[in-house]
Amino acid sequence: MPRAGWVKPVSDRRLSDLVSVGLLTKVFPPDLVDEVVASLGRTEQRRRALPARVVAYFAIGMALYGEGSYEDVFAQLTDGLAWSSHWRESWAAPSKSGIFQARARLGAAPLEELFHRVARPLAPAGTAGSFLAGRRLLAVDGTCLDVADTEENAAFFGRPGVNKGEQAAFPQARLVALVECGTHAMTDAVVGRYTENETRLADELLERLGPGVLVLADRGFYGFHRFARAAGTGAELCWRVSSLLKPAFVEELADGSYLAEVRPSGNEGRHAAPMAVRVIDYRIDDGRGNETSYRLLTTMLDAAEAPAEELAAAYAERWEIESALDELKTHQRGPRVVLRSKSPELVLQEIWGHLCCHFAIRSLMWEAAAHSGRDPDRVSFVAALRIARRSVAQRGAFPP
Repeated sequence: MPRAGWVKPVSDRRLSDLVSVGLLTKVFPPDLVDEVVASLGRTEQRRRALPARVVAYFAIGMALYGEGSYEDVFAQLTDGLAWSSHWRESWAAPSKSGIFQARARLGAAPLEELFHRVARPLAPAGTAGSFLAGRRLLAVDGTCLDVADTEENAAFFGRPGVNKGEQAAFPQARLVALVECGTHAMTDAVVGRYTENETRLADELLERLGPGVLVLADRGFYGFHRFARAAGTGAELCWRVSSLLKPAFVEELADGSYLAEVRPSGNEGRHAAPMAVRVIDYRIDDGRGNETSYRLLTTMLDAAEAPAEELAAAYAERWEIESALDELKTHQRGPRVVLRSKSPELVLQEIWGHLCCHFAIRSLMWEAAAHSGRDPDRVSFVAALRIARRSVAQRGAFPP
């Protein structure tokens, strides 16, 4: 804490020359931020109190302090520096207008690029609960985020309809993400309008897959062409499909699953080449006499390598993405909190800031779990979020 009589001496060095934000700079190093900013042509042309690097960290910091004003968030990011340096540096706190203008200059692209440069799977090969048959377990799913009710946001993002032809109170942005099941780390994401179909956004995400992963998806994502394109990347798939889908039976296997062929629906399927799949049918009893039937399609055709029982158990890991999205929406952003930005470009910046922030927190959680020899699922996200907030603002988080 500052002592009575401390003052800020005169200095020609700006806060922006010195700012460092603890956890955020560890996951997103300043050199990388500068490189991304420069590669996108967002480096300031003249000396400013809020250069692009600082604004990039501020955009991520807003996700840590979602309920604070611009000034409050900036104060949290800078107080640690002030106290740890014993007020040896002077700086002028930027106004709300100044921060808004700096955010507008930066735009959304640098935050999106930062996320894509840094986000990656965290679990080392062989980590229990993160792999099946040597493939890393990933899950894909989507959600929507309420954005500020402005004419510009409504025109760009659209808003859901409600009963009797009315519309929802807020426009919404749509987010589709790929999550590592064992760590809840979001390894890839696509952000779009509410009016864009979730599966169309998923197409963009799935095209970036590659070998060495097993991707889980719910039945809403299945379509022959989408399934085939995703499999064409070299990734293995295990997707739930509707029981109305009737693959052409080929051969029963020893584990109770069977090999089959699927084709496009309608007239197209009469002439299209079939795709070989393996079908796993099973039921789950909830303990109250209610059963739910599941039908899985997988590209893992060898029952000895991936038995049906193991794949069915692995599919249950798909629910980990629901937890990860809840972490971002409920705990990090805040329950029923509307994103603050009034224009589409800044909404997108804010969402990518949230994604960067979530990955930073999950990185912290993975390191803590690995150090203590615990399962990352046993580490509290809420506690990690609280620690991350302290790591940004507390004394020692900022180098003098």
